[in-house]
Amino acid sequence: MNPLATLKIMTFTAALIASQCCAAREPAKEVFEVEGPNVRVMRHEDGSKTYFTRSPDNKTLTKKKLSPNGVLTMLTTYRMDANGNPMGCKIADGQGQELFKVSYGYRKSDAQLVEERMFDARTPRKDPNTGKEMPVQVVKYVYDAQGNRSAPMIFNLLPGKTVEQVFGEKTSELKTNPFKTKSPPGAPANPNARPLKR
Repeated sequence: MNPLATLKIMTFTAALIASQCCAAREPAKEVFEVEGPNVRVMRHEDGSKTYFTRSPDNKTLTKKKLSPNGVLTMLTTYRMDANGNPMGCKIADGQGQELFKVSYGYRKSDAQLVEERMFDARTPRKDPNTGKEMPVQVVKYVYDAQGNRSAPMIFNLLPGKTVEQVFGEKTSELKTNPFKTKSPPGAPANPNARPLKR
């Protein structure tokens, strides 16, 4: 069976299960230190740090992970929309070798993140039926009636190391944009939100 057809079946099944188990949960609070108008730092318990740097035009957000002894281990560069939501990103290792590229899909109705597609930047994989590049991993999210998001549903489409094994996290999602202020209640949905093209 075509990997993308399999993904559609798995997504439908996962959505049914997740719609029954989305629970209201308080996300862990992330604390950022301000190091200037365009730099934020998050310190981790193991002594490592993550630096977030935005471009003056707010179109790019760079996330640098440094080990406890200050060595760069991961570099993620997000392309942002006008509302501070990532539209895509590129993930490189500490030596600057690009590993993955990611595109994000949002619901039109409320701009909630519903899908991440992660592609292998070193070895593009083509769907034999369409000739289009295939993701190596797809992450889906569903929401319950109260707007609580499910845990990420991760679908690895090709054999090999998982994304988590390669760079230590299950998804590339920017969990919190340290520069984004909360929208006031009743603010309109993101006008730039769009679903990923199939």
